[in-house]
Amino acid sequence: MTGRSFCGLALASNSEVTMFRFSRSAVMTASILFAGSGLASSLAHAQTAGGGSGWFVPKTTQAPVHAPVRAARPMAPAPEQMSDGDEGENSSRPPPVLPQPPIPPSPELPKAAPPPAVVMGIISVADVMRQSMAGQQVERELGGRRDSLARDAQRAQGGWRDEQQKLQASAKNMTAEQIQSQERSLQSRVMTAQRQFRDRNRIIQEAAQVALGQIERELVQVIQHVASSHGMNLVLHSEQVALHVDGQDITNEVAKQLNVVLPKVYIPAANEDPEVLAKSGKMPTAAAPAETSAPADAH
Repeated sequence: MTGRSFCGLALASNSEVTMFRFSRSAVMTASILFAGSGLASSLAHAQTAGGGSGWFVPKTTQAPVHAPVRAARPMAPAPEQMSDGDEGENSSRPPPVLPQPPIPPSPELPKAAPPPAVVMGIISVADVMRQSMAGQQVERELGGRRDSLARDAQRAQGGWRDEQQKLQASAKNMTAEQIQSQERSLQSRVMTAQRQFRDRNRIIQEAAQVALGQIERELVQVIQHVASSHGMNLVLHSEQVALHVDGQDITNEVAKQLNVVLPKVYIPAANEDPEVLAKSGKMPTAAAPAETSAPADAH
């Protein structure tokens, strides 16, 4: 095999080239994997936690600073405005006739061998991911982490709201300086917590990329081997095919073989930063989990 890619490159063998075009990367594969499950709503909560736009932020007493308004400088007249009024005549002119220098003739090419006859197969990557044991593992593990993040963010937001209400209730017995000091303290704690939530969300997203990337790379090989076993030299997405005959859909066969070869994947722990792991060089390989499982019992 001379090269492989999940996003459009040819997968070459000794005697033929099998072309697999996948329209989605590992991140889009995650959306396929998580579609139709409770994880989709958790993703939305986690994104809200990460962005900060949905957080409660106490008001500050600092007055807004307005930039001084400068007088606009008069613009110099455009060249069109400096013309002698012949704009109407120029707009009605026909398009110019330009010269066409000669070009060399293209020579005829010698006859070459025709390409092999197409033996086509089809596959539904979404169905493969739904049947994937490793994909289900990623959904369970990272779905739980996202739900936990959403619950923590909601609980923290409620706490900040309660503190703000208490501060407003006791403001009549406090000086302006005391109010500002407590508001600044609350604001600082809110911003710190927001950064922590965003960092947790980033770690979850990167853990998903690490896990789904293993499935993606393995799936490319499995599709090539299954297609090669049937003599197929062209595999298309099932969504692109309006009609096919029995024996051309290799979805279930690919899913079964994927579960045999890769029944589970390595997922960084919740307290592990994938970027730190990558820099340390201590991240386990994708093949390590499969070696500890029993492929013969996988279906």
